[in-house]
Amino acid sequence: MLSSDTKFRFIPFRRTDIVEMCLRDGNLGEAQNEFRQFAHMLAQIFHFEFHSVLEALKDSYADLDPDVDTRRVEIDTESEPQPFVDLLDGLLEKANYERISEAELNQALNESSLFKIRLHVDFTDFAEVSMFARGQSLRSETLPIWFGLRSRRIEFVNYDRVVLYLKIRDDYQTEVHEHSHCRAGATLLKLFRNVPRADLEMLFPNTSVRMRLMDKLFIGVPALVSGGIVLSTKLGASLILLGSLFGYWLGWHDRPTELNQARVMILLAGAAALVGYLWKQFNSFKNRKIRFMQALTQNLYFRNLDNNAGVFHRLVNDAEDEESKEALLAYYFLLGSPIPLARDELDRCIEVWFESNWDCHIDFEIEDALQKLCRLGLVEDSADGFTAVDTTHAIRLLDQRWDNYFVPEN
Repeated sequence: MLSSDTKFRFIPFRRTDIVEMCLRDGNLGEAQNEFRQFAHMLAQIFHFEFHSVLEALKDSYADLDPDVDTRRVEIDTESEPQPFVDLLDGLLEKANYERISEAELNQALNESSLFKIRLHVDFTDFAEVSMFARGQSLRSETLPIWFGLRSRRIEFVNYDRVVLYLKIRDDYQTEVHEHSHCRAGATLLKLFRNVPRADLEMLFPNTSVRMRLMDKLFIGVPALVSGGIVLSTKLGASLILLGSLFGYWLGWHDRPTELNQARVMILLAGAAALVGYLWKQFNSFKNRKIRFMQALTQNLYFRNLDNNAGVFHRLVNDAEDEESKEALLAYYFLLGSPIPLARDELDRCIEVWFESNWDCHIDFEIEDALQKLCRLGLVEDSADGFTAVDTTHAIRLLDQRWDNYFVPEN
């Protein structure tokens, strides 16, 4: 695998590993256990705060969920749930997903599929379409060509995670489309892993398999050759007899052609040969298309991670981890600095630390990290820069904040 030159916000390490990576530097001395406790408490704070995000998503998605198994109760409430799309966009932002733009999607649709399948998606079937990706890398893979006699190594852009949100048009008519599983007005939410950019179209529910030129030649050329053989051998006598009959009926010659038992058998044998030839070619086409569909289904089976409500449950967990990691890293580097650090200095320290120690290139979200730490009172902002409070004080502040979550409001 080759690393992409483009930096992304996603931090590709587990939160518990980030804690141990920081402690490995040896800058905290005897405060290592306190730092572990601080990291644990910080994660619990974010877990509690994201619980309200999860509940808001569940309420907003309740009327859209195609897998719902609870009854709907018509009760007027004082507040209307927030639009689901807005909540989802905010959650994906927190989880450090990047939106796949229309230009990127069009580029992906124009690229050749890695699975030697030509796919087509009719975007007019959808009222809304949004795609997000996280963890982009440049990969290489060896693919067989010329029926396995040779191989070719190709490089392609791969997305570690892809989220697809779409809504099918309200006027979608199932009876006039080949995709009967698509319902008018239905909302779908999907999460996939390890998706090549060139194969993004395979993630859509109305994807159709089309024949490539090579596939058409692979079927058409043998069909023409075998058709010529059938025409010259099995259909020759039948065609001569039919020509004589039509010539007499159309007045091209005056000599009548007698249809005896032998000639009728010749005509029936020719008709049987023609039907058998056409049936064989039809089966050849259908079998090849079925193989393509099987390849598409197998790829989707192993790449699908979650569906519908399960997707945002997983995304909430991802967002919690990303928020915790960002805040923890910013606090750790401010804690270990003997002088206050400006935003840009702190941002550069963290990114260089990842590059030099862990061979990882990221675009650290310094603004978001500092905003979280300031909100929690864990750093102090002055004219000289930002300074972290000591670990003992930070633990006390988080403990007080946790206790205040459960204080009844007057």
